[in-house]
Amino acid sequence: MFPTVLIPGLACTPELFAPQIAALWTRGPVMVASTLSGDTMGEIAAAILAQAPPRFALAGLSMGGYISLEVMRLAPSRVTRLALLDTSARADTPEQSEARRGLIGRARDGDFDGVLAETAPKLLHPDHRDDPILLGVQARMGLAVGPEAYARQQAAIIGRIDSRPHLGDIEVPTLVLVGDQDGVTPPERAEELATAIPGAALEIVRGAGHLSTLEQPDAVNAALSAWLST
Repeated sequence: MFPTVLIPGLACTPELFAPQIAALWTRGPVMVASTLSGDTMGEIAAAILAQAPPRFALAGLSMGGYISLEVMRLAPSRVTRLALLDTSARADTPEQSEARRGLIGRARDGDFDGVLAETAPKLLHPDHRDDPILLGVQARMGLAVGPEAYARQQAAIIGRIDSRPHLGDIEVPTLVLVGDQDGVTPPERAEELATAIPGAALEIVRGAGHLSTLEQPDAVNAALSAWLST
């Protein structure tokens, strides 16, 4: 039984995976990696690998998925299985990068609270966008990460490569999971991943947006438990 390493998304902390930690610990040690060190995807992935167990199951959500794909390029032999949650293999479009630079500028100019308040509802299923608990979790996580780390994370996301040419090299059991109403990395991006990774399983979670781990924890926990059992 190998440890599981979870990698959170942009402006997220271990609280993103609180329901999963509680559900998965019976299957072995669970570690939530820090994404606060490094200015590029490669540097963040290398910092995580330096702290990770020798071999581990790996799951990442959103930016955590981008980092997970970088880990797979840097140290594929250390990963026993892979889960890519609400993420994409594609690089940013010029329009996406421009929008990110605008958010970086606002965060560094003192409007980080405004950035968090503006972006939080967009990450949720339409039925959850007024949920005070989910919005509160996002606010706590963002404030814990802080504007400078947020800006570095956004810059690393802008600079990430297109991972699609490398997906066929993945040889470990892989789960690709996405919320059915994920407006950031929609189901077609998950389908692209699952089609390109040999033998990957695709799970579309009903009633979830981009933060499936928090919005539909029971469904995500069931999918991850099955993934760890394969």
